[in-house]
Amino acid sequence: MDVQNLWDNYPKLIVYMKESGYNACYTQRVRREIDHILSGADSKNWASYTDIYLEYTKKSSSRHYLRNKLTYLGIIENFDKRGQYPDGRRRQNVIKRGLYHLLSPEFKTVIDCYRASESKRDKKATTIIAESSHGASFLYALQQKGINTVGAITESAVLSVFIGEDDILRRSCSYKKDIAAVFKACIRESPDCSETLTRVLAYLPELRERRKNIQYLKPEETHRIKQALVNGDSGLSLRDRAVGSLALYTGLRCCDIAGLTVNDIDWEKELIRIRQQKTGAPLELPLSVTVGNAVYDYLASERPETECEFIFISENRPYGRLMNGSLGNISNKIMKAANIRQSTGDRRGFHIFRHRVATELLGGGIPQPIISRALGHTSPDSLETYLSADFKHLKECALSIERFPMLEGVFGDE
Repeated sequence: MDVQNLWDNYPKLIVYMKESGYNACYTQRVRREIDHILSGADSKNWASYTDIYLEYTKKSSSRHYLRNKLTYLGIIENFDKRGQYPDGRRRQNVIKRGLYHLLSPEFKTVIDCYRASESKRDKKATTIIAESSHGASFLYALQQKGINTVGAITESAVLSVFIGEDDILRRSCSYKKDIAAVFKACIRESPDCSETLTRVLAYLPELRERRKNIQYLKPEETHRIKQALVNGDSGLSLRDRAVGSLALYTGLRCCDIAGLTVNDIDWEKELIRIRQQKTGAPLELPLSVTVGNAVYDYLASERPETECEFIFISENRPYGRLMNGSLGNISNKIMKAANIRQSTGDRRGFHIFRHRVATELLGGGIPQPIISRALGHTSPDSLETYLSADFKHLKECALSIERFPMLEGVFGDE
């Protein structure tokens, strides 16, 4: 691995990060990563930055640790190979992600065939990414067992991917469905190989789709959140209060909140107009006074001066778009300010706010098609996951137990 360019120019990167206002600790971590690369370039058998990252994966399985390593290595690789400085906006994880690039040539052909087939059928790009990613992980797991061609795949090898040596199920029904989608697409595209591919499909285990009970916001919790969002002494910044108000009252997805631009809000007509990042479909929502005031206060009183077109930006320099993952931190802050959901295992993400909007509308008797449009669902079936918390209408389905004998005092005061 040639690191001469990095040797000659890395001080420029460090100076740039310091002058651009990057956190001193963050800059120091990038510097330590550079030192690690330069000191190990001669003794390590690295051919690329990907090899450096893969070495870290052998040391730790911590997602936080590996995500940070991807970011630091991405900054360095962008600078070393492309002469690009970090700008605080685009993600720096430029090292190859996923397992596709580690597959054998024949297994890569399977994934390529799937992508080409589904692209022609206008399947959503996000779905293609998810299914091909699971397909690659499945094939890589087989490859780890010494199988490098489709013809060599056996039933026992397939089952071992789904069921561990302790007989515990390791993969879900949705994972199996994604694998099946990959092979079905290849069968359509390659009739000559259909017999072999169909055989692999038959090896996939029968799995039942399970749904966990979804935690929901109780009325008292909702009241506390509302108080935290309007209370200036709650410790929440104006940005966090604006983001929380959007999530609580509109039910927008995190990616759509993070992606809001100054042109997405029509202040005169009091409307929010976006194109949803998940579905690509347009969505128009009313801009309530509560939400509008929270966003306006942030824009007028707290948001730093910047040319960034996105409404919500980072609080530290260099100012850039607030990334989707950062909204989870904001949700945690709001829950803490409201003094709710602080126990281990409690659901604290913003999707619980979206769940609240759905159940509130269901409880109010709003027709389901209207709720689906308000939430930006492209399929009416997407609303089914929220029905379990519609207690008002669930109680209407309850059966009377009056004709069943009960001991005296079962329902009375002791």
